[in-house]
Amino acid sequence: MSSPAESLWNNCLKIIKDNVSRQSYKTWFEPIEPVSIEDKVLTIQVPSQFFYEWLEEHYVSLLRKTIKRELGEDARLEYKIVVENSTGQAKPFTVNYPNYNTGNNKNPEVSMPLVVNSSIKNPFVIPGLKKVNVESQLNSNYNFDSFVEGDCNRLARSAGYAVASKPGGTAFNPLVIYGGVGLGKTHLAQAIGNQVKQNFSNKTVLYVSSEKFTNQFIDALKNNVVNDFVHFYQLIDVLIVDDIQFFANKDKTQDIFFHIFNHLHQSGKQLILSTDRPPRDLEGMEERLLSRFKWGLSADLTIPDFETRIAILEKKMYADGIELPRDVVEFVAYNINTNIRELEGALISLLAQASLNKREIDLDLAKKIIKNFVRSISHEVSIEFIQKTVCEYFEVPIDKLKEKTRKRNIVQARQLSMYLAKNYTKNSLKVIGKHFGGRDHSTVIHSCQMVKNLIDTDEGFKESVKELEKKIQLSMS
Repeated sequence: MSSPAESLWNNCLKIIKDNVSRQSYKTWFEPIEPVSIEDKVLTIQVPSQFFYEWLEEHYVSLLRKTIKRELGEDARLEYKIVVENSTGQAKPFTVNYPNYNTGNNKNPEVSMPLVVNSSIKNPFVIPGLKKVNVESQLNSNYNFDSFVEGDCNRLARSAGYAVASKPGGTAFNPLVIYGGVGLGKTHLAQAIGNQVKQNFSNKTVLYVSSEKFTNQFIDALKNNVVNDFVHFYQLIDVLIVDDIQFFANKDKTQDIFFHIFNHLHQSGKQLILSTDRPPRDLEGMEERLLSRFKWGLSADLTIPDFETRIAILEKKMYADGIELPRDVVEFVAYNINTNIRELEGALISLLAQASLNKREIDLDLAKKIIKNFVRSISHEVSIEFIQKTVCEYFEVPIDKLKEKTRKRNIVQARQLSMYLAKNYTKNSLKVIGKHFGGRDHSTVIHSCQMVKNLIDTDEGFKESVKELEKKIQLSMS
């Protein structure tokens, strides 16, 4: 039978699960273990100091409300933190790996060298070129300033920033960033590397694609310098490997990477990996390697929402020193909703067409360009249609939306209509406000925020919003 603390915590988790994303719940609440309950004080155990600080910074309000709901107003929450050793790192160790140079599989012990020996060959040095220093292979344009934060990437970005501030010293080791094509995996991974270089000039950071790593390993096998290859990678403080899904079915590459991974991880070095799917869905991988990918944090990047897409375009425009009409920006952001790469590509095409044809950028030109990026542009819906749909659903007279009444059902219908108008039309906040009795843009912003809050806290209201969105989307198809 479960203890009183476990029963109470399970009740709390049911509430928490309805108020956070699936990924956040899995990352921040599943690892928590209930310890005891005494005098309305619930004690929970968390894996690390960083974990505790993150909960206190991002979820303290939710935790407080949940505990009080279960135990009463005078309830309190206390933490028990798993303490790491005094050095903050694992003890010195040795690692075994197959000696491919001799064909001997006795796995001799190899300890991590403290000084780079000139005889160790750098796999990033091109034969015939004089190049001594280990360069990071990072693109300096990929940084946190140019990475726009939104609901689609907040967890991954926050974890990445934490890693950059304390590489190898957080629970996020390895940090696995996964998501579809063009969603910013490479950008974020390299942004972490660039931030580490800025924060810690003495640390060696290296970015490498899985394909390049594999080719380097093949060359090392051909030239009988696998020991040098392994020693080189053991020297890295922060190793970033992009697109690890391409290690699939490459047994020897996986084997050598497994031992490099072990050595770096147990030496307190940071590993950052990217892939197009969650680690559990990677096929053709050794189970022992997959288990290590799951040691740290797997954070996903999803398709950005409308507001985030606008923010990405505005950031790009600002960086390039250009301005576009607001209706054009909103049109591009609304119709290209698959990935960021296509979004930026559409902006570049729009600017190129305007320059070559010597014409101003307007909505007509934008519609013409967007046809090259999407199969069909959705039919636009009007604010009037949204108002009619919402009023019919809630059985509210449509003319009441424009009045200054504070009746709850009418206020809710008005706020939801504004929210949907903002998401499904290309009208500015000012224009939307005019359709609701001449209200200003700040009222529209407030209404949208109120709707978002209700979606997060009221399951019934959330379902109503989903039904209305389906009606609107069907009308657009």
